[in-house]
Amino acid sequence: MLIATQLERVFILKDNGQDIKLPDPEPKWSVDAVMNFYANTYPILTTAKVSAPQIKEDTIQYKFESVMGTKG
Repeated sequence: MLIATQLERVFILKDNGQDIKLPDPEPKWSVDAVMNFYANTYPILTTAKVSAPQIKEDTIQYKFESVMGTKG
């Protein structure tokens, strides 16, 4: 017998080489809505992009990565 379960979403913010795990504030929200929600706390998200989701440890992980370049 197959049992379907919905995987929990986890959002990971890559900031200064660190991974910050952010819980899903509302499972019904789109990934962009979640990013906008967290942009109030992490302003770097206003210019971030979302990587393709990966399934790890019974969760779906989305990574928010900054697209800001460095001068030099």
